[in-house]
Amino acid sequence: MAKKIKVTVWNEFRHERKTEAIAKIYPDGIHMAIARALRANPDMEVGTATLDEPEHGLSQAVLDATDVLLWWGHMAHGEVSDEIAARVQNRVLEGMGLIVLHSGHFSKPFKRLMGTACTLMWREVGEKERVWTIDPSHPIAEGIGPYIDIPHTEMYGERFDIPTPDQVVFISWYEGGEVFRSGCTFERGMGRVFYFAPGHETFPIYHQAEIQKVLTNAARWAAARVRLPQACRMVPAIEKITPRD
Repeated sequence: MAKKIKVTVWNEFRHERKTEAIAKIYPDGIHMAIARALRANPDMEVGTATLDEPEHGLSQAVLDATDVLLWWGHMAHGEVSDEIAARVQNRVLEGMGLIVLHSGHFSKPFKRLMGTACTLMWREVGEKERVWTIDPSHPIAEGIGPYIDIPHTEMYGERFDIPTPDQVVFISWYEGGEVFRSGCTFERGMGRVFYFAPGHETFPIYHQAEIQKVLTNAARWAAARVRLPQACRMVPAIEKITPRD
C-alpha cells in the first residue's frame, strides 16, 4: 500500500472563538473544516495544530513528520514566534510542502520564504469573486472547471508584492472590478509552496466543494518528495586530484 501523505492544518484559531457569527460558520475552527475535507481522501493522514498550543502545535517532531503544511492566519501574525517561523521555513527548504491560505499572505513563514513585503489591496463588503482557472493543465487545477464562483468574499487586489510566481494557476475577478493573482506556486529549496487567496473567515468558503478540491489537489502537488537537510558540507573528492606545484 502506498505511503499516505501526512498533512498538518495550522490555524491561529482566534476569530472562531471571538466572534459568534464566525463560530456558527466554523464551530470547530477553520482548521477542522479543512481537515475534515482532506480526511475524505484515503491517501491522506491529517492532523491539526493551533497558535495557542505549546510551540504553536509545530514542534520539530510534528514538522519532521509533516509532508505538507496548510497555514491559515490573520489577526495574530505577530504572535507567531520567530523561532517557529524559522522552523517552518527550514522544513520547506528541506522539502516539506507549504500551502498558505487567504490572509496567510502576511504570515511570518510566507514572508520569510518570499523575501518581499507581501502587501496587497483589500476591501471587505461581501462582494462576489470569480476565480478563473488560467492553467487548466496544472495538477492543482485537476477537476476544476473554467472558473469557481464564490458568492460573497473579501476583495484582494493588485499590486500583490510577491516575487514572480513559478506558475499562476488562478486569477480572481471581483464584483468591484479588481483582479488578483489568487493561486500562485513557488519552489523554495527542495519544497513547493502554493498561495491560495479564497477563504475569508466570515463566509463559508471552505465548505464549498470546489475550494476543497483545490486544497486536496494542492496537498498532493506540494507533498514532500525528498528530505534534504540544509547544510554547507565539506566533502572529500570523488576523483583523484593531481597536486599542483
